[in-house]
Amino acid sequence: MAVPGAAVRRCSGLESESGSGLARGRSPSTDSGEAPGRQGATTNDRKPGLLPRALTAAKDGGVFFLHGGDEYRKAVAAGALLERYADPATEAFNVDRLVGTETTVERLASIIATPPMMASWRVVLVKETEGLAASPKAREVVLDAARKPPPGLVLILQATVPSRSKAKFYRDLARAATAVEFKPVPPDSVPGWLVTWAREELGVTVEIEAAQALAGAAGTELGMLTQEVSKLAEMVGEGAAVDLDAVRRGGIRLPSQDRWAWFDLVGNRRIGEAANGLPVLLAQGESVIGLVIGLSSQLLRIGVAIEGGVPALQAALPPYQRFLARRIVAQAQRWTRSELADAVRGLRRLDQLLKASAIPGEVLMEEWLLGLTVRRREGRR
Repeated sequence: MAVPGAAVRRCSGLESESGSGLARGRSPSTDSGEAPGRQGATTNDRKPGLLPRALTAAKDGGVFFLHGGDEYRKAVAAGALLERYADPATEAFNVDRLVGTETTVERLASIIATPPMMASWRVVLVKETEGLAASPKAREVVLDAARKPPPGLVLILQATVPSRSKAKFYRDLARAATAVEFKPVPPDSVPGWLVTWAREELGVTVEIEAAQALAGAAGTELGMLTQEVSKLAEMVGEGAAVDLDAVRRGGIRLPSQDRWAWFDLVGNRRIGEAANGLPVLLAQGESVIGLVIGLSSQLLRIGVAIEGGVPALQAALPPYQRFLARRIVAQAQRWTRSELADAVRGLRRLDQLLKASAIPGEVLMEEWLLGLTVRRREGRR
């Protein structure tokens, strides 16, 4: 089964889409947020527990534009920049925190123009920078600082760009500043992200089953999940892993069937167990559409593994999911190319029927699962 690499990565979440509305019109080399003369990145290109390369490589201060839909990682990056550049001994004189929707243009301009006092850097953190976009004078102040930063200035701009915004201000700012777009981690990728975050930030091993159960119980909001993992790591003690039992002992009520374990049942061709778990998942609030999306990702990753093995899969997976490569390759050994191609075609048909048919989604999903077992039996004749 030939699997076009780029198409698979886009469809399955193996690779974040490069670029954004801010980067339209740039050459391909700048589609990930890189601007001419400046370094940019999307945070899906690096280890999630660390600053993006664009920020770690910046040594000379200047203006940082942190945008995108992931509020947690934006805040973490802003805090890390603040910690790197601010002198604790002179913080009262050299650190200003503003809110773009509340500050005046005059105050912003005055603070940006004020040099550091008895320190190397003056750090200005502006949250809700989108609040400045409506004022021509405010836009001019910010862009002037980005294009030619005053000596000693570190200006950190956090923004949530309005959906479908075509405002030239954001594009110009992304080109002039050190810009990083924080795209939300796809929900089905959150457990893998959490495992890697715990290892990089806490030095703690979180087993993938524990991360899946935790995300199934507490949701996929990263700030809440990192807090829960920190508590569990403290509970188990130094050197111990956070496993499924630790999550239970932590008083977290786990779902009877979590979606990621269910995807693994399908990947391992344990179809009877998957069929039995389907009503449980749906009763817990899962949607058939959500399961179709997750299954598409699972099967397409298996397709990459069939075609290229561990190296190909590791190259396609985001950094925070590469540790799953051998697990997925093991599932790939249970499928033939023709079986997988039939399963993907059947899933596409299921998706079309969900949109156009009055047949209940649960019935359609059960039919698809049954088809996997029928095709396996027919293939053995």
